[in-house]
Amino acid sequence: MDLRTRIWSILKLVVLAAIVEDSHSKVTWEVQRYDGWYNNVAYHSRGAVGSHLVRLLPARYSDGVYQPVKQLPNPRRLSNVISNGPSSLASKHNRTVLSVFFGYHVVFEVLDSRQPGCPPEFMNIQVPKGDPVFDPTDTGEVNLPFQRGVWDKDSSQSPNNPRTQVNLVTAWLDGSSIYGPSSSWSDTLRKFEGGLLVSEGNMPKRGGQHLLMWSAPDPSTGDHNPHGLYELGNAWANENLFTVAEGIIWFRFHNYLASQLHEKHPTWSDEDLFQNARKTVVAKFQNIALYEWLPGYLGNKKLPSYPGYQKFVDPGISPEFQAAVSYGSTMVPPGVYMRNRTCHFRDVVNVDGSSSPALRMCNSFWKRQSPNLESGQDVDDLIMGMASQIAEREDNIIVEDLRDYMYGPLRFSRSDLVALTIQRGRDHGLPTYSQVREALGHAPVLAWADINPELNRTHPELFRDLADLYGDDISKLELFPGGLLESVDGPGPVFTSIILDQFERIRNGDRFWFENRQNGLFNDEEILNIRNTNFSDILLLVTSAESEDVQKEVFFWRDGDPCPQPAQVNASDLQPCTKVTTLNYFDGYKVGFGVTVVALFLFPVVSFLMAYAVAGFRNNKYKKFQRRGRAAEGAEEPPVGLTACEWQGPKKPLRPVSVHMDERKRLQMFDGDGPALRCLSLGAQTSLDVLLADDRSRRALLLKVPKEYDLVLFFDNEFKRTEFVNHLRSEGTNSDRQMTVTETSEKELLREAVTKEQRAQIVETFIRHAFATVLEIDRCDAGDVRSTSSRKTREALQCELTGTEFADTLGLKPDSLFVDSMFTLADKDGNGYLSFQEFLDVIVIFMKGSPEEKSKLMFSMHDIDGNGFLSEEAFSRLLRSFIEISSGALSKSKAEEAIKAMLEAAGFNNKEHITWEDFHFLLRDHEKELQFAQLNIKGMEMQKKKKMSRDQRVSFIIPAKHSAAEGDLQLGYSSMENEGSELRKRHGKKPSNHHPKVYVKPKRDKYNRNPIQNKIQQFKRFVENYRRHIVCSTIVYGITAGLALERCYYYGFQANSSGFPETSVVGIMVSRGAAASISFLFPYMLLTVCRNLITMFRETFLNRYIPFDAAIDFHRFMAMSAIVLTVVHSLGHVVNLYIFSISELSILACLFPKILSNNGSELPMPWTWWFFQTVPGTTGILLLLIFAFMYVFASFYFRRISFQGFWITHNLYVLVYILTVIHGSYALLQEPRFYIYLIPPALLFLLDKLISLNRKKVEIPVVKAELLPSGVTYLEFKRPQGFVYRSGQWVRVACLSLATDEYHPFTLTSAPHEKTLSLHIRAVGPWTSRLRELYTPESLAELGTYPKLYLDGPFGEGHQEWTDFEVSVLVGGGIGVTPFASILKDLVSSNKSKIQCKKVYFIWVTRTQRQFEWVSDIIKEVEEKDTLDLVSVHTYITQLPEKFDLRTTMLYVCERHFQKVRNQSLFTGLRSVTHFGRPPFVPFFNSLQEVHPEVVKMGVFSCGPPGLTKNVEKACQQMNKRDQTHFIHHYENF
Repeated sequence: MDLRTRIWSILKLVVLAAIVEDSHSKVTWEVQRYDGWYNNVAYHSRGAVGSHLVRLLPARYSDGVYQPVKQLPNPRRLSNVISNGPSSLASKHNRTVLSVFFGYHVVFEVLDSRQPGCPPEFMNIQVPKGDPVFDPTDTGEVNLPFQRGVWDKDSSQSPNNPRTQVNLVTAWLDGSSIYGPSSSWSDTLRKFEGGLLVSEGNMPKRGGQHLLMWSAPDPSTGDHNPHGLYELGNAWANENLFTVAEGIIWFRFHNYLASQLHEKHPTWSDEDLFQNARKTVVAKFQNIALYEWLPGYLGNKKLPSYPGYQKFVDPGISPEFQAAVSYGSTMVPPGVYMRNRTCHFRDVVNVDGSSSPALRMCNSFWKRQSPNLESGQDVDDLIMGMASQIAEREDNIIVEDLRDYMYGPLRFSRSDLVALTIQRGRDHGLPTYSQVREALGHAPVLAWADINPELNRTHPELFRDLADLYGDDISKLELFPGGLLESVDGPGPVFTSIILDQFERIRNGDRFWFENRQNGLFNDEEILNIRNTNFSDILLLVTSAESEDVQKEVFFWRDGDPCPQPAQVNASDLQPCTKVTTLNYFDGYKVGFGVTVVALFLFPVVSFLMAYAVAGFRNNKYKKFQRRGRAAEGAEEPPVGLTACEWQGPKKPLRPVSVHMDERKRLQMFDGDGPALRCLSLGAQTSLDVLLADDRSRRALLLKVPKEYDLVLFFDNEFKRTEFVNHLRSEGTNSDRQMTVTETSEKELLREAVTKEQRAQIVETFIRHAFATVLEIDRCDAGDVRSTSSRKTREALQCELTGTEFADTLGLKPDSLFVDSMFTLADKDGNGYLSFQEFLDVIVIFMKGSPEEKSKLMFSMHDIDGNGFLSEEAFSRLLRSFIEISSGALSKSKAEEAIKAMLEAAGFNNKEHITWEDFHFLLRDHEKELQFAQLNIKGMEMQKKKKMSRDQRVSFIIPAKHSAAEGDLQLGYSSMENEGSELRKRHGKKPSNHHPKVYVKPKRDKYNRNPIQNKIQQFKRFVENYRRHIVCSTIVYGITAGLALERCYYYGFQANSSGFPETSVVGIMVSRGAAASISFLFPYMLLTVCRNLITMFRETFLNRYIPFDAAIDFHRFMAMSAIVLTVVHSLGHVVNLYIFSISELSILACLFPKILSNNGSELPMPWTWWFFQTVPGTTGILLLLIFAFMYVFASFYFRRISFQGFWITHNLYVLVYILTVIHGSYALLQEPRFYIYLIPPALLFLLDKLISLNRKKVEIPVVKAELLPSGVTYLEFKRPQGFVYRSGQWVRVACLSLATDEYHPFTLTSAPHEKTLSLHIRAVGPWTSRLRELYTPESLAELGTYPKLYLDGPFGEGHQEWTDFEVSVLVGGGIGVTPFASILKDLVSSNKSKIQCKKVYFIWVTRTQRQFEWVSDIIKEVEEKDTLDLVSVHTYITQLPEKFDLRTTMLYVCERHFQKVRNQSLFTGLRSVTHFGRPPFVPFFNSLQEVHPEVVKMGVFSCGPPGLTKNVEKACQQMNKRDQTHFIHHYENF
């Protein structure tokens, strides 16, 4: 047992030792790299992939650097001269076609410099006009595409360093055409199992996944997809079916050897098997190429014996060699036979399905799917056919398949190989034929005939034509034409010398050459075996052929060899070559591209529609909120009646309504909420005319309404319409009033209806013609009604006005006492309507009457009995009608108090009856105003000549009487209260003794200059006023323009190495220039919204140089500029993408090497790829979309309607900067630069945000809340510790109880000395309305306490600088008075010695003083504390017509009488006088100049609606044009 165990252990050890020994790596030699590096250990890159082509002679360029030589013959003309001739002539040495294409395989093994270089440079070949192949239509505009080859970027620098082309494969015969020129390529081909290459049967796998193979388009079919190409080691192996077959033979040979080795050594690893098979394949390929094929190719000229490895020999391929080996094209036949082992030459299938005796050369380029080469047997048949077929004769003739039908790019599918070879020589800067002969030691050629005497004898015209093309200068003859013509029965002496030299250097300089015994690859026996191998041996091993099926020397066919060809292939027996085709790469994409571009630029429209929808939603939500409020106040629900839809006119939506008939026979319509939309009194109608539609579901009904617009209703169905008609008949008719029902078509019914707009046009024309009659205006200026139907034309001037229309004409409410009284007086026939004549009788008095006539008419309006007397009650009613014109500006008690005061002032309080004379006596002091007073009625716009100037309409400026001394108008004082002096004093104060006059002519003489001087002075003042703005704008926009110009200059003139100028100069310049500007504007835009930093810097010296007031305006301008530049940038890229979409892939691969590689397929990426499949494209589209929303929602309208939408979209700025960084970081065109501009402002912006975030976290308790009239909410809250601010500054407030973190800006109304902070917030939008609702007593009772606020601020604004001016003018409009409340309280409470301001003029512009009564309380407090007369207050009520409107004149009278009695304004309760209309800022500022002549600068501070600040700005600009006081305007913006 022990013995058996020991024996078994010994056996296991022996077997294990054998396995270990056999499993050791059998690769005992240095494995040659695939890329050719380190073949030469001294010069590592020699012969490697990417090495230089080694010139035999200096480069020949026109500039000595890279420009091709000019003044040379047209390559196509040369081709027609030197290589045109009859084909189908057999090789004199019986070279086989297999020899020709084996030669192509050898060339592919050592040379590849045909790929296009970068940047793309073109040397397109002009086709002679009328060329029968390429220009049959005789256009003279055809070019054969030619792109210059790849070259070393370190060359092309100077004549000492001219352009040097590079070789993209190794220069060694190392099997790179079998295994690929890199290890990764080889790995792709390998199976990594058994040392095999990946195969499908005995065929290589078809490609398409790895983009290894050059994938030029098939000129016969246009197919350019890489799928279907065989994956081999040679990128160009699929150039034609015959080179494919050559590559497949060597592919099979490798797998054959690997399989044999695996059978012999089953334990060897895959790598051992692969490398052993590879070294044998390479060695036998070297032997066949140099010792079998090359001597036959050169006419039995052989290389010298192998001298051993010579490490100092450079194997680099010479550009001259590329021209020399092109000689092999002369032996290419027009077609190639296929046969089997039995010598049956089979027919082949053509592209169109027909059959031919041979494969046509011109139709065999770049075949993806060929029915003739599908199986391994097809390859065998093709190889055997090529071995039996005799090649074309070795002469200068090249078959038309290569000369006229060589493959080309898709945009021009055919080309000329000879012309391309000539052009390639010029691209490579080849020396001339004579120079090469001399350099190689051949005798010079002095005459054209000496090039080839034999050819000259047979074709003397050829050399004559050649001499003509070169100007009879043989020294200009190029290498390829000269070498081609000198050849006889094989390459001539020049080409032979070049080829021999090249292969000798390749062999002798190759450290891994199979005969080099020092490299350890093979022993002597193995070398001898290799030397005894020929190509037929390879074929017999890897094809189905037997020894008797192919000749021993397959590169020649001699008598007695198997299977002679049927006949020399003739092109006439084959399928014709497919003609040249052209392709526009953009075909089929135009519509999609256009639609997409339009869609991109419709982003603003889409965002506008969405913003509009949001605004509508917010409005509806706000209205519902308001309706809920009204409902809570007890609003009555409208009565319920029949439901229908009212038709309002063409192109207008139907309005759902509820129709109800009340007990007074009034037909009322409601929209579901609120008061009646319309009320029709059927009781006043003599008859009812009803039209019914008898088609289209019979739903429409028209109720004719005389003297008004008609009622058109659409019911849900005919049943409801019938119910409504029956209701009308039963309720709206009686014995005196009948109803007529007529049926007509719906179209005719709608045409017959008088809509509200048509009725308004009729009324407007009515009024215009009335004024034309009164004021003697030309009828053509009064309007015309001829555009309406004939019936409506008659109605126009026969029209009678209703009471509502008359009130609307006067701009008053229908229930106004003034309207009721005047309408009753004018309606003489008492029918409830005013005829044209009745309307004229009243208007003519108001327009042309004397003061007595006007006052008498107003008296008669209330003298109902016509007895010439008014009772005290009736007279009070007269005065009340005037006061009511103020539309609620006065309360009822205030109005009664005013009436009582006027009666007391006139002494009428004890009179029982008041006559017209008494009334006219009351107006005695206002006779001038009454003289000019008119009724402002719609239609008065035509009275242009009589319209008063703005200065005439202001309440405190009246024409002064002529001065005999001065003869000029001056600002006088009102006859009542010396209104002009209001600039200097206020009622109740002691008047000043100094009353300077204004607009005195002698004081203004010094300012009268000629127009040029005025313009110069205006410009100087403009620069002085806005010097800070100009400097900052110049700096910012100067940098912006400089960056744009720098990029435009770079890409237009300095970026030649990038290739941009050759492709899309304009588009690239525009897009990159705009991008550079955007890269600066977007980051630095952040600085304009750093509120905390701006507030801080306001207190420093920087305020003298930087206009911080204009920060938001500057932000807006920068944003608009950036948006415009973004659009320009996008337009530039639209051009670029179009150019890219029509540019060949070779061009695009140069421009975008990181994302695109040139595989020869040529077809560019479609525009959809650029738009939607690249990072810059998708991010660019997203940015455009975001910008569209940000811009639209930031507009004034949508910002006002939906601040939350503005807030949300503007907070997308974070996403904008992220996407912008990503957009540029992809570096398609250039390395990213955006971050360079972004980092500094982003850090400052982040600091500012951190300051705000630190404050936002603190809750502020509210100590008092009060709901004031006009929707104003007063909030008083605790002042945070350390909260320091100046009057005029503002804060941002949020209230989390509203379930939103929106921050809204409001100006502080508290003064800095107060212990608490206060805000007055008007409910004008959803947020402010909800805030007001939150502080209602009901909400507070539910919450139990005041909701807390979050505060951010304070932030500086221009208003805080009011203390820096000796005289300041404060202009507040509406809720815009809030900053001035703080300023006024600060002014009267602060230490006067510490501030520079000595006088403040406060102009309060309000629609009605009742809107902001809390302001009156503040002003009263200021008036009480203002003991030094620092503040002068002027109140303007704008809801009333201008002063010289009759109604306002009467209000003016009431105001002055009340002020005389009570020493306060009737409207405001203040001592300051109230004015009506809008303030005249220019005259006001003029007066200030005279009142304060010593003041050089005055500060003007405005806050309110944009229209107000705009008018103030215009007035300041107008005043600043003069060489007088400088008005510096500050206005508030958030």
